[in-house]
Amino acid sequence: MRYVSTRGQSPSVGFTDAVLAGLAPDGGLYVPEAWPTFSRETIAGFAGRPYAEVAAEVIGAFAGDEIAAEDMRRMCEEAYATFNHKAVVPLVQIGPDAFLAELFHGPSLAFKDVAMQILARLYDHLLGAQNRTQTIVCATSGDTGGAAVEAFRGRKNVKIVALFPEGRISEVQRRFMTTAEEDNVACVAVKGTFDDCQAIVKQTFQDQALRQAVDLSGVNSINFARIAAQAVYYFTTAAALGAPHRPVSFCVPSGNFGDAFAGYVAMRMGLPVARIVAATNANDILSRAFETGRYARGAVQATISPAMDIQSASNFERLYFEGVRRDPVETARAFQAFGEAGALDIPPQAFATMRELFRGVTIGEGETVRTIVSTLNETGELIDPHTAVGVAALRHVDDLPGPVVVLSTAHAAKFPEDVAKASGVTPALPRGVANLADRRERYEHLPAEAETIKAYVRAFAES
Repeated sequence: MRYVSTRGQSPSVGFTDAVLAGLAPDGGLYVPEAWPTFSRETIAGFAGRPYAEVAAEVIGAFAGDEIAAEDMRRMCEEAYATFNHKAVVPLVQIGPDAFLAELFHGPSLAFKDVAMQILARLYDHLLGAQNRTQTIVCATSGDTGGAAVEAFRGRKNVKIVALFPEGRISEVQRRFMTTAEEDNVACVAVKGTFDDCQAIVKQTFQDQALRQAVDLSGVNSINFARIAAQAVYYFTTAAALGAPHRPVSFCVPSGNFGDAFAGYVAMRMGLPVARIVAATNANDILSRAFETGRYARGAVQATISPAMDIQSASNFERLYFEGVRRDPVETARAFQAFGEAGALDIPPQAFATMRELFRGVTIGEGETVRTIVSTLNETGELIDPHTAVGVAALRHVDDLPGPVVVLSTAHAAKFPEDVAKASGVTPALPRGVANLADRRERYEHLPAEAETIKAYVRAFAES
């Protein structure tokens, strides 16, 4: 299995190099040279199987012969043993043909755990085989950082720096990062937005001297292994609901577009995905793109679903690349223009291709709050604001064939104040993390300046 850059100026690489590099040297994102596929019989056979077994098959299809099947199975079993629900991603019915896929039963109570727990073990395996250490830099709008710190803390071959926008994530989200005591973890509150953090990470990766000096890697959803791991729950939930004998639709709370793009990946692998709804809050760059054909950045607005407060969705570049029939010259041109002007027009044929699968819906704060209340009253389920955006979007899209799965991306207890204000019910943290508020925090405050943060990363990596 070989991987190519969406911008076409970097040589193809194998799975190991794609995972450990994260971002391609030319600034593009890695995608498989060809999509692996499963037969209908294989997909049907996923129903009822242990989650770790399905994960080993799906992720193994992208690893090819670079990781032995028994090693992949072992790593998946270890990764998903950290979840507090035996199903890993259980389904809960909330309507006649509507379901929640609960993605929050991992150590940091968010869907990012599903990918990050296996990614940390992949790093251990691949770096250990090369007797090599790396420095990971990640930007987080709330949940990626906590999941990454939880997965990589204490690992001997990796140091990790997590950047988060100061004052723009919940206290619980912040504490999942900043209470780690291990010396291989550093957290930085950046005086800016998530988009500032993400831009700084990209600039850090484009600094070739720094990249080589600290052996830089990234675990944001720019890392294709994250996407591969997230595609797994599309297969398990769809198979549980009758796929491939009937199509299934998905409604996905969307920020950086990795979770929704994983559904596209599952579709390319043979899963009959009928529709994917990208549900956004007021930061609606994705929903506008899928409804108008124009991908245009706006000002970031703070909302009660902060992990989605993003106006530059990294993984959209991967979908654009597919939409323009894998033309790397056109992709590079478009995203260079987007970087400079903050907008691009999707070519008509590419837009038509995207619309075959994707729809976009924008949900305001008032409707998000009302959906938390109505879901609790109608089903007894207490959902977080991000999940509420996904549930609310169901009411705005008519053409959703088959059963519809809303990806429930975080535990309500990660946003206790907003959930309590909306519903009158204060969600409790699960027993294993109930003392989170009592743990000592440790993090730095830095300006949103790339050179300042690059100097910090170098100093931490070399310490």
